[in-house]
Amino acid sequence: MTQALIVIDVQNDFCPGGALAVPEGDVIVPGINALMADFPAVILTQDWHPAGHSSFASTHDAEPMTMTEMPYGPQVLWPDHCIQGSIGAQFHPDLTIDRADLIIRKGYNPAIDSYSAFFENDHTTPTGLEGYLRTRGITDLTMVGLATDFCVNFSAVDAAKLGFNVTVREDLTRAIDFDGSLNAAREGMRETGVLLA
Repeated sequence: MTQALIVIDVQNDFCPGGALAVPEGDVIVPGINALMADFPAVILTQDWHPAGHSSFASTHDAEPMTMTEMPYGPQVLWPDHCIQGSIGAQFHPDLTIDRADLIIRKGYNPAIDSYSAFFENDHTTPTGLEGYLRTRGITDLTMVGLATDFCVNFSAVDAAKLGFNVTVREDLTRAIDFDGSLNAAREGMRETGVLLA
């Protein structure tokens, strides 16, 4: 019981037709469901923003996908997405959520975004996932989901820095690829010891 599958943000708003759709975001769902059977522990993450979140372009009267500076550093301003209780925030209807031991919600603090499953974007405020994994004796993490270059990337890098053995299954992730973000994410993951499989 040292292995866990971490399924990142497979939610309606990140799938085709959603507010922040990742190309082919829905294509990976059957493969993720099949992979769940191979793991003794399955954890899902869920982007869970209050309306008017500080990372939304609409909050700043700005164009989506532009940049701004936050107290914790540079921040992409996103279209409104994954608003608490909305259909967009729900998991993709085909995702086998019943296999999850834990669902960890992130991005619910209105003042700070949260890409990583482990920390908010200030890189210091924990989500509690690390403690959960350590108390269960889990050392090896396989990550899948959306999007490769943002939430999967930040989660994988943080996990590796925390000392977990991390594999990202690129066949079961999809990327936004905003301004070269996919190549930068791959390089950053490799540099921290993440295995891209």
